[in-house]
Amino acid sequence: MSFNSSLNEALWIRQKAIEHTDLFKNSIPLIASENLMSPLTREMVISDFNNRYAEGLPGHRYYQGNKIVDEMETRVEELLRRLFNSKQADVRPISGTNANQALVFAFLHPGETILTPSLDSGAHISSAEFGAVGMRGCTIKNMVFNTEEMKVDVEGTRKAILAEKPKVVLFGFSVFLFPAPIKELKETIDEVGATVWYDGAHVLGLIAGKRFQDPLREGADVISGSTHKTFPGPQHGVIVGNTDDEKWKKVRRGVFPGVISNHHIGAMAGLGVTAAEMIEYGESYASAIIENAKTLGGELYSRGFKVLAEKSGFTESHTLLIDVKSQGGGKQVAEVLEQNFIILNKNMIPGDTNTKAQNPSGIRIGTQEVTRIGMGKSEMSHIADLMDRALKGKDVKEEVFQLKKNFQEIRYCYGKDKGYDFVELYK
Repeated sequence: MSFNSSLNEALWIRQKAIEHTDLFKNSIPLIASENLMSPLTREMVISDFNNRYAEGLPGHRYYQGNKIVDEMETRVEELLRRLFNSKQADVRPISGTNANQALVFAFLHPGETILTPSLDSGAHISSAEFGAVGMRGCTIKNMVFNTEEMKVDVEGTRKAILAEKPKVVLFGFSVFLFPAPIKELKETIDEVGATVWYDGAHVLGLIAGKRFQDPLREGADVISGSTHKTFPGPQHGVIVGNTDDEKWKKVRRGVFPGVISNHHIGAMAGLGVTAAEMIEYGESYASAIIENAKTLGGELYSRGFKVLAEKSGFTESHTLLIDVKSQGGGKQVAEVLEQNFIILNKNMIPGDTNTKAQNPSGIRIGTQEVTRIGMGKSEMSHIADLMDRALKGKDVKEEVFQLKKNFQEIRYCYGKDKGYDFVELYK
């Protein structure tokens, strides 16, 4: 390949980035695991922080040039502890799954037992046989799950805890519709001496906004999470804890040198900015997310969609799970909606097996990003109508474009209303 043709390849990649940006500028984004960074957070991600390395902890680095990084990282940890009212915070994991890997190394050895939800009841793949827990060589046992209510069955799970005597009990879902019964099961967990781990990747922003549940006050030792879902920051990870010093030392070692070297300093700075913004705006943002999810669930249900957990009110989070077997299955429904610029994902539902992962029976919806750009209850009704007509064979692209063009500004952050305009650091 010649020099000029190599440069053309670079320009081709740039063009794809522009096209991708335009795609989402015009689409209705309903992926439950995505969100938009604030302008001030974006500045951190492209700053010189992003070019540098910082192995270890503040004051104990393996590189020079980290004086300012140390100051920043210490402040970011303080902000996270303040936001989650926690004793400890580690802001170095580079994703939610990376944070999970660190906790697996901290708390589990090969052969030891972990109790966790099953995949078809909404668990994350990192707790599966083929994920981080399974690759650690741990024995995986599953909680009992009430598929009608889409909640953990407390009495059934209590019996499972007593029978299995797990080393770790993990509450965590990729489809996290309702709070986990930590308080209800804490006495039983303590009876077998297990560590309580809460994977809050999806609901971290709702916890920060004091709207979903308060895992640390309810009995969790640690919370892991990704910081770009309901928590609207950069793609990064975090662990917060209210545990004893010895367990926290294991967490610190699990992070470094366990699963990371450098910890993506620009993203960590962006995490700090987002934490500060969530201290200011988190409660109103979380309330609006949940209100929109409940509204959208009701609007879809009224149009004949089989929204799960009807008797429980569909959801108490940002997420909806819908059985679309009668409309052709999750793969077909997600593809038809994508053709109409409504972006969501196919998803397993209770009763699906691992063999259906690429063609499951359901779809998953999240309202955190549409809320972030200012949509409310009337827009949820409009989105439900657009989805319904698209799946009945109507072309609704132009209506999607018309709706979306009125929602292009990021809310619930330090923005123009506070006199701040995004300024590129490098031009």
